[in-house]
Amino acid sequence: MRVVIFCFILFCTQHALAQAVEKQFPKSFKVKVSNALNEPRENSLIGLTTDQLKKVKGFNTKAFIVLDGTTEVASQYNESEKRVVFVLNKLAANESREVVVRYHPSATIKREYKKLTQAELSYKTGGEWKNREYIGGSFKNTAYLRVPKEHKDHSWFIRYEGPGWESDKVGYRFYLDQRNATDVFGKKVAEPVLQLAGQDGFDSYHNMQPWGMDVMKVGSSLGVGSIGAIVNGKAIRVEKTDSVTCRITENGDVYSSIQTRYLGWQIKDTKHDVQSDLSIHAGTRLTHHVLTISNNPDSICTGIVKDSNAKVFKSKGDAAQWGYIATYGKQSLNNNDELGLVVFFNPASAIDFAEDKYSHIIVLKPNAGKLDYYFAGAWVLEPNGIKNETEFLNYIKRTAEELSKPITIH
Repeated sequence: MRVVIFCFILFCTQHALAQAVEKQFPKSFKVKVSNALNEPRENSLIGLTTDQLKKVKGFNTKAFIVLDGTTEVASQYNESEKRVVFVLNKLAANESREVVVRYHPSATIKREYKKLTQAELSYKTGGEWKNREYIGGSFKNTAYLRVPKEHKDHSWFIRYEGPGWESDKVGYRFYLDQRNATDVFGKKVAEPVLQLAGQDGFDSYHNMQPWGMDVMKVGSSLGVGSIGAIVNGKAIRVEKTDSVTCRITENGDVYSSIQTRYLGWQIKDTKHDVQSDLSIHAGTRLTHHVLTISNNPDSICTGIVKDSNAKVFKSKGDAAQWGYIATYGKQSLNNNDELGLVVFFNPASAIDFAEDKYSHIIVLKPNAGKLDYYFAGAWVLEPNGIKNETEFLNYIKRTAEELSKPITIH
């Protein structure tokens, strides 16, 4: 009898909540998402584009929610991309599912969700430049920065030397100076941590902190997923430029992104303007890197730092999976424990694998000045993370297959 009463109360409560939601967000439309793989997917990013949203009469980006059954799914509207994004935790093999987007056509209603991603950029103010060093001052977060001509590596001007972005699984940064190489912050916790990095000493993150640490040595290499070009058998990074700007384009609960513009990148005798868009979403290790390059170069390269403690794994991919270049082993900086690094690329853009003194390299061909790829780091001390080489290779295989067959949205 008690069970029946409890179920009745639960039903009434859920019904009342549903009515309240429908009153607050009276309009709705359905979105069908389909997984074409014979394997389940986890933490899949769903994006509703401008063209799709235009089909919905009166849709209001300032007042909407996404419902998976009766469960509200964390979502956000990305002003920079003009699209709604949300993450579905699980999709079964070959599953098609309908989610409902409810909205109010004229109100402004802000929803609060747990923050699982972050992007930030912090520079010093209140001090002064003395040659190439910034002396004094304190750090201030900004959404936009034009990099000063004086700024080089170890100028003490930018906190942890560049912009950072993270999900609940892993963090990244790249050096916003003549190096322009990407590094990895391993995380021991699932909440945002970048706001703590470099606050208690400029490079204290090279040693273990309660939240984690910098786990990769970049040196003169491509780090992981950095932009490069092959010149005289060596990968050069985006070193010689006329100017550089960096903007935090999204700093959301489920999706964050950074846009960097390099004007006049010198490759041999030609200058190129490059737009780099980096993004990450909740529940993933993957960073998506989208490049737009002027004067369409014959090739661009990226890759991973060489480390004698790590094994190398490569595949050019095929119709069933994206290609990849990866390393795994006890290659973490200062902690001597297991770290996996991987770059995923579309087989259609692959030219060939290469290497130089510092990096394992994949050479890629832009299509009409466009190129995109993904990269990831996986540290053994992540909570519930990848613990060994076999698990890392399984992760690579699963991700390569997922990238080859994106979720379809109707």
